[in-house]
Amino acid sequence: MNLRSVCYKCVGSFGSSTEYHLLQNVNKPAKAGTRAVINEGTDDELECWGHRWHAGKVAIYYLLCLLSLGSLVLIMYWKPEWKLRLTQTPCHLSRANTVLLKDVYDRYQVSHVHRVAAHEGIPVEFLNITEVEKENGYGSASDSANDGFDDKYASKAVFRYFMIYNYRYYWSKTKNTFLPLWGLDPSTSCAQLVENYTGYSDEEQKNRLKVFGDNTVEVEVPSPLKILVDEVLNPFYVFQLLSTIFWFVDEYTPYAVWIAIISTGSLLVSLYETRKQRKVLHDMALSSNTAEVTVIRNTGEREVVWASMLVPGDVIVMPIRGCHMCCDAVLTAGNCIVNESVLTGESTPVTKNPITAHHEDDEPYNPDVHRRFTVFAGSEVIQTRYYENMDVTAIVVRTGFSTLKGELLNSILFPKPMDFKFYQDAFKFVLAMAVIAMFGMVYGIYAQIIDGQQVEEVILRAIDIITIAVPPSLPAAMTVGTIYAQSRLKKEGIFCISPPRINVSGKLKLFCFDKTGTLTEEGLDFWGVVPVLESHFQNVVTAADMLPRGLLLSAMATCHSLTEVEGQIVGEPLDVQMFCATKWILEEPGQDTVDYDTLVPTVVRPPDSPTAAQLAADSELLLFQVPHEVGIVRQFPFSSNLQLMSVITRTLGSSHMDLFTKGAPERVIALCVDKSDVLEQYTVRGFRVIALAHKKLKKLPWHQAQRIKRNQLEFELTFLGLLVMQNTLKPATAPVISELKKANIRLVMVTGDNMQTAISVARDCGMVAPDDYVIIATATGPEGDKAASVYWEYAVTPAVELSSESESGTSPGQDPEKLPNSYQYLLVEENIAPNYHIVIGGKSWTIIRDNFPDLLPKIMIKSTIFSRMSPEQKVQVVEELQDVGYIVGMCGDGANDCGALKAAHTGIALSETEASVASPFTSKIPNITCVPNLIREGRCALVTSFGIFKYMALYSFIQFTSVLILYAYNTNFSTMMFLYIDLVITTIVAVFMGYTKSFHKLVAKRPSGSLVGIPTLFSVISQIFVQAATQLGVYLFLLVQPGIIVEPVPKGEENYVTWITTAVFTVSNFQYIFLAALFSKGPPFRKPFYTNYLLLLSLLLLSGYSLVMLLWPPLLIQSFMELYPMPDSYMPFRMMLLGFVVGNCLVSLAIEVVIVDSKLLKKLIRMCKKKKRPKNRYKAIEQELNADSNWPPVGEVTYPTLTSESVNRHS
Repeated sequence: MNLRSVCYKCVGSFGSSTEYHLLQNVNKPAKAGTRAVINEGTDDELECWGHRWHAGKVAIYYLLCLLSLGSLVLIMYWKPEWKLRLTQTPCHLSRANTVLLKDVYDRYQVSHVHRVAAHEGIPVEFLNITEVEKENGYGSASDSANDGFDDKYASKAVFRYFMIYNYRYYWSKTKNTFLPLWGLDPSTSCAQLVENYTGYSDEEQKNRLKVFGDNTVEVEVPSPLKILVDEVLNPFYVFQLLSTIFWFVDEYTPYAVWIAIISTGSLLVSLYETRKQRKVLHDMALSSNTAEVTVIRNTGEREVVWASMLVPGDVIVMPIRGCHMCCDAVLTAGNCIVNESVLTGESTPVTKNPITAHHEDDEPYNPDVHRRFTVFAGSEVIQTRYYENMDVTAIVVRTGFSTLKGELLNSILFPKPMDFKFYQDAFKFVLAMAVIAMFGMVYGIYAQIIDGQQVEEVILRAIDIITIAVPPSLPAAMTVGTIYAQSRLKKEGIFCISPPRINVSGKLKLFCFDKTGTLTEEGLDFWGVVPVLESHFQNVVTAADMLPRGLLLSAMATCHSLTEVEGQIVGEPLDVQMFCATKWILEEPGQDTVDYDTLVPTVVRPPDSPTAAQLAADSELLLFQVPHEVGIVRQFPFSSNLQLMSVITRTLGSSHMDLFTKGAPERVIALCVDKSDVLEQYTVRGFRVIALAHKKLKKLPWHQAQRIKRNQLEFELTFLGLLVMQNTLKPATAPVISELKKANIRLVMVTGDNMQTAISVARDCGMVAPDDYVIIATATGPEGDKAASVYWEYAVTPAVELSSESESGTSPGQDPEKLPNSYQYLLVEENIAPNYHIVIGGKSWTIIRDNFPDLLPKIMIKSTIFSRMSPEQKVQVVEELQDVGYIVGMCGDGANDCGALKAAHTGIALSETEASVASPFTSKIPNITCVPNLIREGRCALVTSFGIFKYMALYSFIQFTSVLILYAYNTNFSTMMFLYIDLVITTIVAVFMGYTKSFHKLVAKRPSGSLVGIPTLFSVISQIFVQAATQLGVYLFLLVQPGIIVEPVPKGEENYVTWITTAVFTVSNFQYIFLAALFSKGPPFRKPFYTNYLLLLSLLLLSGYSLVMLLWPPLLIQSFMELYPMPDSYMPFRMMLLGFVVGNCLVSLAIEVVIVDSKLLKKLIRMCKKKKRPKNRYKAIEQELNADSNWPPVGEVTYPTLTSESVNRHS
């Protein structure tokens, strides 16, 4: 849960006369001490510890740095919290000059506490003066920044704050903790916004700027040198650098040069990509930092200032020709046409209206609830409008990184850490290899000392063993599969900004989809309108322009918030389709609207009706025809809470005004005098249904129409009819859904649309099978002594498909059994079968989440459709699914899906807007075919990473074994031997192993995600023993051969041309080669091994060359590789070595094919574990639910209880 959402929910009274307040009510008063919890219970929660500098500790620290030759400095660079504890001492937070912070992801940050003295102009309300100090004359809320100060207290008063993740936290003396400083107090009501904020003087603005900071969302583009230093100081590169230095010292120059080249190339690529991404973010933020803005001072004067000077509470003037917004501001006068595609991905411009004409006076202002009145930073204001030549004004509510644009950029700069088991296991595996290397190093030191080697040689050989057992090239090798997968995804139109997420995609178990624009076409098509006459539905009218002139047609022509921009009608897609269906003409304010009043924003008229201006110009026309024009006097914009919008209109020549209302049918019908159940006949089939209603306003004068509240009008309406819009599936949707279901990937729809429409779309696309039961969970919140409850019922399901007869005008009022499109309740058995789907709406979701914690996991397991979900609720759904153990994917078109895309393990945005920067993946193909493509490539990359990791581990242990055997005889491989293994075999294999493409078919089986799982460990450990046993076998076989004398190399000599060196080298070469083939797994996740022509050709060439070295090495190769010259008489010995190779290969092949890849090992593991419950939480819950034939209790009501079991009562 985001803290800003919590802040605007947990509101209190506006109990201070000051114009600025901090978000103090979101934190409980903290006890005085060295520790505090900030933003408790939210995703922004921070643990905070206070520290102060300690001279003694600082002196000891620098002494230790000198004694450690600077290595301590490097360690402290990686662990700044250690440095803080070494150099500073804990203290009370009120006296801290440094704070140690830990976020919810256990990431530590160290931040300096800044101090600004009161005499520098800090407003009094931010100094938290105690009542005692106020009584002593230290000032009050009404005082200016520097008035009323007592010198005694002025010298002590300071404003203390620290920064973390670009947010500012200040010290509250009354709360004894640090509090977030993000803008206006959430308890500020809509009325107070308009009445209390009249602008600041120049001095007040500058003083508040010292508190809030500059209004910038500047993203620093680091210099190449800084990026280079940061990359080089990464532990991976430090290890590579030290290894490379060692290899140069050890005269292993060719390989050192090669690794240096690879590392340099990797650094340069990282440098380029980092600067490129930062440059993109920098350019996104640039417009917010360089604009000029007109502000209104408290004297009424206007002044042009830089946008960076704005503070919350400033009153700004919106330019007539539009601008790029540099802050979040709420409109107080006039209208704006705004393009928010950068923030939401929605390319359709929206209309923003002034908040002065909305809601109750005491309703707290909330940027999320009042989005229709808030212009957000980063959006483009296309056009502004006001009448009577007045300015369009707005009040700044949030600045800098506290704005919506700032939050988006911050989420990219500081993303949620990805918790993926594969990467955690890889780190554990490397640590295990390092431990083994330490044992090998001890043995190597012992062997070298026994042989009487010099100290320098002993140290070099000991370090050599470490670089062999823990190869520095391992991390780079493991990224090869990901790089190839990223390249293939790019060719398919899928772009990735977070390559590690590709591997995560290979483990996806559940995928969430938005509906509109993702599963269905972006726009809605007009299907028809169902008029109501005398409380009875009439035949469907498929051409709205054929309706008679009347209230229904006028409602369709006026009940919208459309506007005209450069000759094009823009606004909500549904509104555009509805208005265009009438074929009426929309006219913006101008000379033709003077008959209504200067306040009338828009006039609509039929195409055959002359305008007032035409009639005035032609007096004869006036005698024969009265113009039919409808002026929109006032708009009540769509409210997500009410799910309604209304307009007040006046028809030219009419003596009264009219109210037209449209919105969610269930909400509109509830406000009408006459009720109807016809809604389900259309929503269940998958249509988008909008209800229209009317009310005659007989005694409403013009001035009152501009001030009246909507709740005084929106009741006792007359139902006019239904507007039916068709939302068709995209052609690719059904095939992709079918493919994913066959792959055993659970599918979930998370949409903001109507529940019945969502159910129908889910059935049409195959997400819900035709014979599956759909159960609706409807929750009711607690009221007084009445507890919250959940009622379970079956959804209405279509009996047959909609036919052309119905489309041509079948009356919905007929007997449903006689209709071609009839509807019936499913006849179900007493017990529920496992193939059922729960559907839950946004309102019920909130109630269940707050009141039924024991019920929520069950709902997450069985729910397929989440309807009427807000953007925040979509994030909650994704996070709850993750909490029960799912690896979750999310696909949306970018509109209102950004939060869920970021929260999911894998998010795919079907958008080319900059909002897609927040999603790990972006598809330029606007359909869900990208989902199976990504999963296929993810599985392929994950299997490749597994294979390369296992190969690199075996490569290390094979060479590790070889070196330990050779150390016993005071010898080692020659430089060319090492180069052939390290540079030729291993590098070629690591590069080409990931070139195998993904398998064309998705299967139900998922690849393993654990490197420490029993199958993987068995594979690695058994192969280690087989390869080591083979080398020991060769060594022992060599000892018993007649005529071959194996003796240690004399002390001080460097002789690599020995029997044992040659025998171990020529046999181990084949181990590297056939293990590469064994670990290059094929179907069902990758194409067969032989389709990777580059790897196949490379292994054949390497095998041929290695075979030549073993059996028939020419003198040139013998000399070049420093092989021991074996006479032809030793051909039987060579053939025996080849026999060791063949036997080794067959045993290794049997382990992988017969044991690891078969079901035998898994059955054996299950028998040994004897586990009664599945490891994954969601599987355990699903197992319980499948065994309970009485859940969910359809037709019953569930109440919350103190126990883990719910109490069910018959309704």
